[in-house]
Amino acid sequence: MLTRGQDLRRLLWRTTDGFDSQCHVIGALIIRELHTRYGRDNIGYLWMLAEPMLLAGAVAVIHVGSEGTGNIHGSDLRAVPFALTGYCVFIIFRSIVSRSETALESNKTLLFHRMVTVFDILFSRALLEFLSTVCALAILLSAAVILGLAAPPARPLLFLAAVFLFSWFAFAISMMVSAATHFSHSASKLIHPAIYIFMPLSGAFFLLSWIPEPYRTWVSWSPSVQIFEMVHMGQFGSIEEAQFNPIYIVGWCLLLTVIGLSALRVLRRHVHLS
Repeated sequence: MLTRGQDLRRLLWRTTDGFDSQCHVIGALIIRELHTRYGRDNIGYLWMLAEPMLLAGAVAVIHVGSEGTGNIHGSDLRAVPFALTGYCVFIIFRSIVSRSETALESNKTLLFHRMVTVFDILFSRALLEFLSTVCALAILLSAAVILGLAAPPARPLLFLAAVFLFSWFAFAISMMVSAATHFSHSASKLIHPAIYIFMPLSGAFFLLSWIPEPYRTWVSWSPSVQIFEMVHMGQFGSIEEAQFNPIYIVGWCLLLTVIGLSALRVLRRHVHLS
């Protein structure tokens, strides 16, 4: 007979062993994704950083061309860091959601391995997009600080928390997108237009304080707008009034995660390996 202490130690050992195994699975999937996506030709894995840097850099240049290197619309927010932080964070959403559309079809053979699940495939892709975009943002923002075009984040912990929450928000949606596009080819045609329509509405390029009432209250119900309020407050010290509710944001992320996991559970029963 095992004592309660022995049962707890065995449960703890199984939990840590299972977590270690899943970490190895996620790591292997990330390496495979890097190799299949970028290969070893040209600059190879460096495209992981170069791609988001080129996109975000181009958007920053466009903003500089229209606003100059000074402040936006007479405010004390500088154009370059506002564009870089807004677009780089949105790239995380765009990449995670858009790549989830083909994640299952391009990796279906991996499901022959019992330890690999659809969740693992989507999570590894989301983690790769998160890491690559955050690193690209750090490099671009550091360059802007050195050139005198930006200042470091005023509240770095708040900024990182916002990036994490937006990545979580994107991953939860990506699970639903993966299931929807598997069952309906028409849904896959709508994903990319929906992402580009969502971009100006996401809060990446405006503040709630710029919107008059009653529209401000309506727009503030969007969890993505509240997350970008966190991003902007984390970057700019001059923004003192918080117009976001962390509990509301986390509640949305939890709800979407539960729906996404339920969708993956239904999806797994309809995936036929052959």
